Amino acid sequence: MKAKVMDIMQKFSKAMFVPVLILPIAGILIAIGNVFTNPRLIERFSFLDNPITMGFGSILSASLLPVLTNLGVIFCVGITLGLANKKKAEAAFTALLGYLVFLYAMNKFMELRGMLVDPEQLQGSGQALVLGVQVLDMGVFLGIILGIVVALIHNRFIDTTFNNAFQVYGGARFVFIVLIPVLVVFAILLSFIWPVIQQGIDALGGIIQTTGNFGIFLYGSLERLLIPTGLHHLIYTPFLYTSLGGVAEVGGQVFEGARNIYFAEIADPAIKVLSQSVIWDARGISKMFGLIGACLAMYQTAKPENKLKVKAILIPAVVTSFVAGVTEPIEFSFMFVAPVLFVIHSALSGLSMVALNVLGSRAIGPNGFIDFLLYNVPLGVEKTRWPIYIGVGIAFFFIYYFTFRFLISKLNLKTVGREDSGKETKLYSKKEYNEKKKTFSKGGVTEVIPEDEFSKEIVVGLGGAENIKTIDNCYTRLRLKLTDPAIVNEEYLKEVTQAKGVIRNGENVHVVYGLTVPKIREKLEKYLGRDKGDEE
Repeated sequence: MKAKVMDIMQKFSKAMFVPVLILPIAGILIAIGNVFTNPRLIERFSFLDNPITMGFGSILSASLLPVLTNLGVIFCVGITLGLANKKKAEAAFTALLGYLVFLYAMNKFMELRGMLVDPEQLQGSGQALVLGVQVLDMGVFLGIILGIVVALIHNRFIDTTFNNAFQVYGGARFVFIVLIPVLVVFAILLSFIWPVIQQGIDALGGIIQTTGNFGIFLYGSLERLLIPTGLHHLIYTPFLYTSLGGVAEVGGQVFEGARNIYFAEIADPAIKVLSQSVIWDARGISKMFGLIGACLAMYQTAKPENKLKVKAILIPAVVTSFVAGVTEPIEFSFMFVAPVLFVIHSALSGLSMVALNVLGSRAIGPNGFIDFLLYNVPLGVEKTRWPIYIGVGIAFFFIYYFTFRFLISKLNLKTVGREDSGKETKLYSKKEYNEKKKTFSKGGVTEVIPEDEFSKEIVVGLGGAENIKTIDNCYTRLRLKLTDPAIVNEEYLKEVTQAKGVIRNGENVHVVYGLTVPKIREKLEKYLGRDKGDEE
């Protein structure tokens, strides 16, 4: 049961990533639009004071802000797309249709029951206009709920076929036929149930707010601690896109979630200082500064004969973490060999967010230095107080460095470059691998793996093609479901394919490769003959 629950949660976490990965693009473009309309910048750089650039910036920001106010439909389509087992395009289209059916069904039922409030008095009523339809204000939760419902019905009935004259009603059409009464019933039930659920969510949000810095510490620590399970997305997503992360009125519109509020506020010149809710998206101190200090400590405590190799391993990982906010290559270098360091890292990550809150920082940098520059610097010091963020980051660089160096030396932890004599350093640079072309023995037969057969090497490490049931990926991980996870050769995957880590949970196996994982998945599917798209 535990493995089944974890499998369901991991599938849901992966599905959530479909819409979540797209939304930062809207945020970055809103920030760019703000650059062209920011009064402070226009005053400083006179070439920005012209109708072309100012008009472009205004249009860019105004055209993307509606993305933040229509997250329900985005999450509905995205989650359905992520959870659908096959014919994903048809599933996504059905989700869009289902979303509309639900809205109008709930609106009509509430109208018949006399539950609709005056459209001029929506604020504070628990109702809202969603795609122009007045319904209960369920925010992004509506999209999440409907996305799951549509995906379940799609997966159950997509293979349904009929004979003779009824064959036209099979497949996706039958899914929609089944979906309509389900959504109508859901709309009626949620008209009564959701207000109660909303009260619970509001109460939880109140508890989180009243816990103050302890709540922030717990949030920041759990967001790191859950990385081995792949469920850390489920920690921060509700705070970024739902009322748990705060509710604020900006420019006459109500926004929920830390990131939505942030993007709305940076696009409004009238906002002088950003709201405190931004702290829930200030998760970048450990990525941009802390782990760099940890890497320096691991390098300096490595054995002298291994330092060149360690440098080749850690420098690319440091650059990726600092620039793009991808930390798993570093974290997996000590997560399993020295778990105490990972616990300390998680705690320090939470403490860094507490420090930002105490010092009044209103800057964010969730995905590395590029995001930090685009989101904060153009807005000025007064609005974001970004120098505080940099100062805290530098302080945590040294905290990480001295803490990691002390613990590695004192406890003789076997971090990268400190392996026992006779054991190879587990992570290899591409250059070293190309030079050495490792040989491995399997079943008494020694074979040399050609360097250009990357997918073949992955398949061998996973126990053969027949052992691979499904292939998927998220931001940095190749997510697989295997027939027998016990035969996975973890050392082989790390040494030959430069995998940064391997996580096993029941029949689910995650292999961490970093930002190149979409290409790796694509080539692997092609190698196995499973690249048939939506028809699979």
